Amino acid sequence: MKTSAAVARLWSVAILTATPVVAAVDFNKEIVPILQQRCVECHGPDKQKGKLRLDTRADFFKGGKDGEIVKAGAAADSEVYKRVILPKDNDDRMPPKGDSLTAPQIELIKNWVNEGAKWPEGVVVPAPAAAPAAPATAAAAPVDDGWKPSGKVKPPVPAPELPKDFKAPAGEAAAIEALAKTGIDVRPVALNVPWHEVNLRLLGTNVTDATIAPLKDIPSLIEVRLGTTKISDKAMGVLKNLPHLEVLGLELTGVTDAGVGELKSLQNLTYLNLYGTKVTDAALDALAGMKHLHNLYLWQTKVTTNGVDRLQAALPGLNINTGWELIPVTTNAPAAKSEKKDEAKK
Repeated sequence: MKTSAAVARLWSVAILTATPVVAAVDFNKEIVPILQQRCVECHGPDKQKGKLRLDTRADFFKGGKDGEIVKAGAAADSEVYKRVILPKDNDDRMPPKGDSLTAPQIELIKNWVNEGAKWPEGVVVPAPAAAPAAPATAAAAPVDDGWKPSGKVKPPVPAPELPKDFKAPAGEAAAIEALAKTGIDVRPVALNVPWHEVNLRLLGTNVTDATIAPLKDIPSLIEVRLGTTKISDKAMGVLKNLPHLEVLGLELTGVTDAGVGELKSLQNLTYLNLYGTKVTDAALDALAGMKHLHNLYLWQTKVTTNGVDRLQAALPGLNINTGWELIPVTTNAPAAKSEKKDEAKK
């Protein structure tokens, strides 16, 4: 009896302390896009800064003039990870130009390395997609933010100017102060302007629908970042009341088609990130009336080519990111064969 009781206790402890099963990083779908758009321009077939090439498996693991860049199973000891988490003003930060990698991208690289840095045989990273040609008119060209558009994108409809005579309502300051007491910082976007921004990504799953309820009383918000939080469609009922909102990040949240449908009133919206959500073509149809929308991120969602094409036709100035296609290494087979012959002659 004592033995049985002890075994039962051990099983109870094992169940309570078991680590949740997390899906392994998919190299083709999650790592290749990062390497393609942010790395191989400087470390690919045409250019190898620091004698480092990152588009093929062999070259990646060989490293550059400073040695190997990855230690499989140990991201903390791998240069490929340590460089991307450096601050923007550090000369060794990678990538050296443009924005830093996003938090989800950095997390993917860390997890991929910790899981053994598995690179499937027969895959090379394609060259980055060419940026759209500059328009012939004086209109501003689409911003090159490192993502691949789904097709030929025309110049976007310019976003409406924010009202110069905007005055915050009486309750806004109180709402900002209330959020500050909970650790949420609503900040001015610049000095001497009435507009604000809030970024809750670092708080992650601590942020729920109830957490952001006070945002409805802050109409001066023009940028709201909620990626990786635990919000749902219910939160869209708050956001739809922010008339001047231009930037909205909902990546890796529980937002669905129903929630996106609530956002139709946000006619100033220029940027919307739905990466890693469960949205489908129904969400895209709901966005068709947002004529100022310029950047839409749909990587790892349930949208289809038909849905994307419909939205692109409705909004020809919209830059849609849905992912990238891979180029199998077998396309380079003749060259590889030739190299072997040359080595044999030597």
